[in-house]
Amino acid sequence: MKYVSKYKITTKKYKSKLESETITDSKKSYGFIKKFWHKDINIYESFFILLMNQANETMAYAKISQGGVAGTIVDVKIVAKYAVDCLASSVILAHNHPSGNPNPSKADIAITKKIKEGLKLLDIQVLDHLILFEGGYTSLADENLM
Repeated sequence: MKYVSKYKITTKKYKSKLESETITDSKKSYGFIKKFWHKDINIYESFFILLMNQANETMAYAKISQGGVAGTIVDVKIVAKYAVDCLASSVILAHNHPSGNPNPSKADIAITKKIKEGLKLLDIQVLDHLILFEGGYTSLADENLM
């Protein structure tokens, strides 16, 4: 498992403490994502992607953006760049709500759909978008909001 830096991506083997896992549902996604999320979940909003191969095995993750207490900017082109550079077959999106609010906003749903449409052109599937908060998560896929 490799960590994909915000600024540089490499296809070389990258040592990491995280072993690859097969993701089968939102609970497994949440468990995996919690391993690399920092303790700042209640301070500022961050947006990550989890990159997976065709067998839904985790290949890498990348921090796309970090914002303030009420939001962060997500550029679809950057998401696509990491997905293509890793030759990912699918991705899971994840961001946190420092407020602890488990409900997705209209902006959360809109960016999910925008990323999903963009990656679809590249044959990369968006499987889920998790919203993390202290003590839990909301899955947009489980809530039929994708």
